[in-house]
Amino acid sequence: MVPDRQEVYKKTLLKQLYFKRELSCADLSVLTGKSLPHTTRALYELVESGLVLESGYAMSTGGRRPQMYSIKPDFMYILAVAMDQFVTSISIMDMHNNMIGEEHLVQLDLSAHPKAINILGEELKAFIDRSSIPREQFAGIGIGMPGFVDVKKGINYSFFNTDFSSINKYLQAQTGLPVIIDNDSSLVALAEWKLGAARGKQNALVINIGWGIGLGMVLDGRLFRGENGFAGEFSHIPLFTNNKICSCGKMGCLETETSLSVIAEKAVAGIQEGRPTVMKGLSMESRDEAFRKIMAAANKGDKYAVELLSQAGYHIGRGIAILIHVLNPNRIILSGRGTLAGKLWLAPVQHALNENCIPKIAESIELMVSPLGYAAERLGAAALVMEHFDSPQLYKV
Repeated sequence: MVPDRQEVYKKTLLKQLYFKRELSCADLSVLTGKSLPHTTRALYELVESGLVLESGYAMSTGGRRPQMYSIKPDFMYILAVAMDQFVTSISIMDMHNNMIGEEHLVQLDLSAHPKAINILGEELKAFIDRSSIPREQFAGIGIGMPGFVDVKKGINYSFFNTDFSSINKYLQAQTGLPVIIDNDSSLVALAEWKLGAARGKQNALVINIGWGIGLGMVLDGRLFRGENGFAGEFSHIPLFTNNKICSCGKMGCLETETSLSVIAEKAVAGIQEGRPTVMKGLSMESRDEAFRKIMAAANKGDKYAVELLSQAGYHIGRGIAILIHVLNPNRIILSGRGTLAGKLWLAPVQHALNENCIPKIAESIELMVSPLGYAAERLGAAALVMEHFDSPQLYKV
């Protein structure tokens, strides 16, 4: 069945309003490449149906002030799923990216659970049922997950075994909602590009500091994924001769000295050796709790915690220096769960850039910590659904 063009165009307008928050009819006409009369008619229908609100007038620039429009925040919702190797976060987001209710955390070790996909499906279905929101009010489910993710086929080559032809189809069958998946670092970059610190930038690199060190790239004004979607495996740059085996099976990868798991392991070992610190009761049985305690201690000025972050930050900076020489970006954004440490990352990363970058190449680069921080992947998962909101073929994987 061929979708109605007017209905598809109205979805395009809703998508634009979701990302821009507030636009005039003329703005929408320019952004979508459609005539002003055509846009006016579609926008009028959206206002009449209550999906779009008149939100006031723009500031005067000398002429008539244009009417501004915004999307109604509660006309539809998105189920945003942010997964890492150990913990899965499930949230309901409205059209203004406000979280509805509380975040639901699932302790799910992807490597230890061959049937992790079944557990995820059960958790999603139960969460939707508990929400009391009718399924028809969900635009879809966006899922960010670690590993080699083939977005087009709906396959994660690193985790998940399923008898279905794709993760998308399996979870759609479980939940009754359209599903789209992507790599977690790609979604962090999508969030920064559409909603955060990379907005409006043509060339920006987004470093996802987590249990690995991921990379998302905005190049020439678009999200760069590579030939088959696997671009950005920053964690696996062979930077060290430390004989440490990486999660990928190789030795000396960036991840072996910089990931949050490594920082937590070093912290536990240091405490056992008697290093003076306010950190107590750290255990690798709960990586998430251990990492939060380390970040909290570092923010309070604990010398050992700051030392651990400084060592990791310096090595991340060495890796970024390689990217700078190859890609010549304008902005480097540190994002992801590790940014709970905030500006403590900036000094060691900048130190490494000063030592390892050719000054002329690095002189115009802006280094910053993302204001989205821990919420970046959740926001990216929601943005993933809305990015393809007007693509009828999206979920037919």
